[in-house]
Parts: sequence; C-alpha cells; structure tokens
Amino acid sequence: METGSQNSKPGGLNIISNRNSHKGFGAGSIDLSNVSGVIIDGGEAYIDAGTLHARSKLEKGIRFTPDKNEVPNGRPCWVVWVAVDRNAEGQFYGGLASCEMSVDPEAKKGWKVLADHVNRMDKAMKRQILVENLDAAGKAALKDLLIRHNPEWWDRTPAELKQALK
Repeated sequence: METGSQNSKPGGLNIISNRNSHKGFGAGSIDLSNVSGVIIDGGEAYIDAGTLHARSKLEKGIRFTPDKNEVPNGRPCWVVWVAVDRNAEGQFYGGLASCEMSVDPEAKKGWKVLADHVNRMDKAMKRQILVENLDAAGKAALKDLLIRHNPEWWDRTPAELKQALK
C-alpha cells in the first residue's frame, strides 16, 4: 500500500492495492486490486496496467478532448475494465465495462469522456456487464484474451458475462 505525502488531507480518496492491509481510518477506500484495464485497438486486445491512471501505451503522448469533432481522423479503440471476483471454487471474471475513445497518433490528439471511463470502471467493479459499444471483432478479441489469460477463471465465469461476449 502506498501512503500519501505528509501534505495529504485526511479523509481524501485513497486507492489501495491490498484489501487486507488497511482496516482502520479510510477503510471505505476504493480497492483497485481486482480491476485491470484491457485495451482493444485494431482488433487486438491486450492488458495494459497503465490504463488505471490513463497512462496506457496507447494514451501516452496524446492530448485528449471531450469533443469528438476535434479528432476527425481518430481511430476507434476501447478501454475495457475487467473485474475479477472470487467464490468458493476460485477466481472468475465478474464484471466488464467497455469505454470508447479514439486516437490520432500523428496529430497527438484523442477523444474520450473521462467521466464515462470512471463511471464504467465503477460499474465493472460492481460486477455489471456493459459491452454494448463493442463490435463483434472487439468482443471476440476480448473473449480470446480472457480465455488465454486464465482458462480456469473463464470456466468459472457466469454465463451472463460469457453471453455478452458472443
């Protein structure tokens, strides 16, 4: 767990990585240890740890705007928040939420709605499944990545999540 600087204000939002290590003040903090970001770009899906801080390989060096018209040559891509849950049998994929964005690396510009990314991450953490904005190729790439990453987790994943990726 990383603690804030001495100038940190108490009661602020804390992001922790180990649920068991923090039981006192701030125990209601957001725990991101069971959420990962997946990038889908050009029909390829890959895990990128930088997504949690909007610093994925795809996002680095890009100036983002909430106005899609300012990025007319942007190529569509997605961040998908994947939440892992656990039951008596073991871990499984419990929630998914895809967030659209576009990037134009030549112009170093991109479009995304940060509030949408944050809200959808929250929904994935609450074990909701929101992938309606992914096309068939994106869903297939995500499904393939999840299976390759951990087949046992995929086997234990609820039918509702599997069905959303068909």
